[in-house]
Amino acid sequence: MNHTKYKRGYFMPPNASKDSKSYLEWSKKEYIESAPLWCSVDLRDGNQALITPMSLEEKITFFKLLLQIGFKDIEVGFPAASETEYRFLRTLIEQNLIPKDVRLQVLTQAREHIIRRTFEALQGCPNAVVHFYNSTSYAQREQVFRKSKDEVKKIAIDGALCVKQIAQETQGNFSFEYSPESFSGTEMDYALEVSNAVIDIFKPTQDKKFILNLPATVEMSLPHIYAQQVEFMSKNLLHRENVLISLHPHNDRGCAVASAELGILAGADRIEGTLFGNGERTGNVDIITLALNLTTHGVDSKLDFSNLPKICDVYESVTKMQVYERQPYAGKLVFAAFSGSHQDAIAKGMAYHKEKNLSTWSVPYLPLDPQDVGRVYESDVIRINSQSGKGGIAYILHEHYGANLPPLFREEFSYSIKDISDKAHKELSPSEICAIFEKDFVNVAEFLEIGEFSFDTHENECEVRIELIKPQKKSIDSKGNGRLDSIANALREHLNLSFDILDYSEHALKNGSNAKAIAYVQIESNGKKYFGAGIDNDIIKASVYALVSALNRAYAKVITRF
Repeated sequence: MNHTKYKRGYFMPPNASKDSKSYLEWSKKEYIESAPLWCSVDLRDGNQALITPMSLEEKITFFKLLLQIGFKDIEVGFPAASETEYRFLRTLIEQNLIPKDVRLQVLTQAREHIIRRTFEALQGCPNAVVHFYNSTSYAQREQVFRKSKDEVKKIAIDGALCVKQIAQETQGNFSFEYSPESFSGTEMDYALEVSNAVIDIFKPTQDKKFILNLPATVEMSLPHIYAQQVEFMSKNLLHRENVLISLHPHNDRGCAVASAELGILAGADRIEGTLFGNGERTGNVDIITLALNLTTHGVDSKLDFSNLPKICDVYESVTKMQVYERQPYAGKLVFAAFSGSHQDAIAKGMAYHKEKNLSTWSVPYLPLDPQDVGRVYESDVIRINSQSGKGGIAYILHEHYGANLPPLFREEFSYSIKDISDKAHKELSPSEICAIFEKDFVNVAEFLEIGEFSFDTHENECEVRIELIKPQKKSIDSKGNGRLDSIANALREHLNLSFDILDYSEHALKNGSNAKAIAYVQIESNGKKYFGAGIDNDIIKASVYALVSALNRAYAKVITRF
């Protein structure tokens, strides 16, 4: 690529670096202390970027979703652009679908016939923002309009006068917003000159504030440059105390979220964006990411994203778009941990939070509690494949099966699971992991199977009689210093087995309607160690089945058929 054909297309504020005491104050701020005002532009910017724009019914469905999330300003379209946009606005008004505390926002060019058509669509609207614009950038003036600065400024002034006049002739309650469209490519002193000329026409008050929108129509600069532009405008606007500075960042450089956040620090009061950042080219700023970034800093975003799976479903249904698996906060894999070390840290972190009953969230690798956005740990966080570790696998088994494996058993089981995942080249679901545990480790009776058994205990000795089913049916007996020891001795003596019991533990199963017990036994045979598990209502039987399972696993390795 010939990089020399490109040059920076943005303009620095004229005095951004001259007076450090007055400017760059935002750069000293640590975080955003309160949420901005939010405006969803999904039904306009988002809709015009779709391959197949939404139908009237789909728009109403999306509008209702935005209300549920908590948006108070919702841009519903460009009513002069098409009959569908016009009918949608009229439907919202005529069917009384607009809550009293919600403002509809409509978009219009600063041209009289388009403004008039827009107000026709707004007739009787209880609360609306009329957003008018004209492009002010150097490139647009030179190449598209071929007009001077004064001529372009006159378009803005004439548009403002027209909007103000027709609003007075139309039934409804109206607020006003202006965008020097392509602000990101406009000389800053000129953008200020045009904006102030428009603001002065409306002479906003505390009761009737004016919205000045500063769009990064095309993202051209690093985020800190956009912040300096916002700061310059904020510090030099007429009637600043009665003006709301709104930002409309696009994502051409992939920095829209950062630009919006720094812009808020620099003085912006309001953000226009879309769910998941849908919009033309690389999209608009993602309001979900912005809002939940605030949440992770302990700031109330004033928006409700507690059921992100539902929001994703509705969004995908009406837009025919897909939410990317790694989309911040909302993607299906953003909370998933496949790495063994990550899984182990997450599992231990969540156990620590539960143990200490902590009220604040600080789990490793999870900046946000998945449950706060409608996700679940068991299926969304710990995901198992060939890269997973023993901690994550043990966590899944504990949460879904109730088994709390001894440390060495966790290691052996994890190797088994990772081997299966590796050979199958796929992720294993919790149900598959539990099924593998049951089949390969619990009450295994492939080569050796025990039927009924009984004990006779006296003083320090225990006698046992066993009805053997496999490898052949017969009765065997022996003695030992305990029940499990006597069983082990009987199997050694009558079946010529060589093994030692290294470890034994038991507990009640977390899951299970009949309060079953699970026992774990580790043996050593022929220089190798094996675990087995046994489950039964009777803990004695469970321990015996665990021993038999371990023996079956040991002798399956050497294909010894007793």
